[in-house]
Amino acid sequence: MDRTHTIALVAALSALLAGAVQAQAVYRIEGPDGRVTFSDRAPKDLSQGAKVSAHEGAQTGADLHANDALPFALRQTATRYPVVLYTGKDCSPCVNGRNLLISRGIPFAERTVTSNEDIEALQGLAGDTSLPVITIGSQRIKGFSDTEWSQYLDAAGYPRTSELPAGYQRSASAPLVVRGTPVVPSNVVPQPEPRQPHARTTAPATPAPGTPNPSNPAGIIF
Repeated sequence: MDRTHTIALVAALSALLAGAVQAQAVYRIEGPDGRVTFSDRAPKDLSQGAKVSAHEGAQTGADLHANDALPFALRQTATRYPVVLYTGKDCSPCVNGRNLLISRGIPFAERTVTSNEDIEALQGLAGDTSLPVITIGSQRIKGFSDTEWSQYLDAAGYPRTSELPAGYQRSASAPLVVRGTPVVPSNVVPQPEPRQPHARTTAPATPAPGTPNPSNPAGIIF
């Protein structure tokens, strides 16, 4: 194998590994007392004998690569505040929520809740099993409300009209929990806490965090 082919192979493998590392997961955590909880963040302390399993969920490598062709500003927003939609079968509000995201050109990942494992994971993540559920960055909203969802999307900085390039294809929906999941190593590195966005400095006077303003009338803080 010549040098050119070797470099190309290394680059391809690096890209695949990067996608795998960036994939987020749903964590099933069983404490020493047998209590089971679910979280979309890796536990910080595994020294007390907790057992942890990782299930593919939230943003996968495929979801992340779907953002590669986005305009710079939209790609930055989608990376900082990724949108994940949790849906189920025969769920009219789920359809309405999906249509809102598509009509606004919001890049999003969709996780379907169909199996008992999916339902258990949703219960752990959202506190109940009602659908739809949407997460926008660190924010989690239960149930569909055109007004509420729009307010949160506006506050995150998503455009109100589609800026998706021609031919853009969003990632396919996937189950919330993938069966046959691997066990997380005991030395898993915890995911960092979401960073608070810096105040915008382009405006003459920036409202204090949580203060309603024309671009964020609900005063939403991420």
